[in-house]
Amino acid sequence: MHGRVELPERLQELLSAGAIVLLVALLATGALTEGGGFAGWARPAGVLVGAVLAWRRAPFVVVVLAAAATTAVLRAAGVA
Repeated sequence: MHGRVELPERLQELLSAGAIVLLVALLATGALTEGGGFAGWARPAGVLVGAVLAWRRAPFVVVVLAAAATTAVLRAAGVA
């Protein structure tokens, strides 16, 4: 289909922006909610650490481990 259908450049830009918005919304929903309520502060902090490391182009394994470790340490310290 890619070679047969040509979309205007503006529509391609809008579709790319829409995909990014949907991914950010999914990330926010997964990071901030659990069982229909607020998930606590440990999970969003872990997601924030992971996002910063991903933005700084850290290796994927480092991003995942740092995010998980941040969440685990905060939960062990009693932060909900």
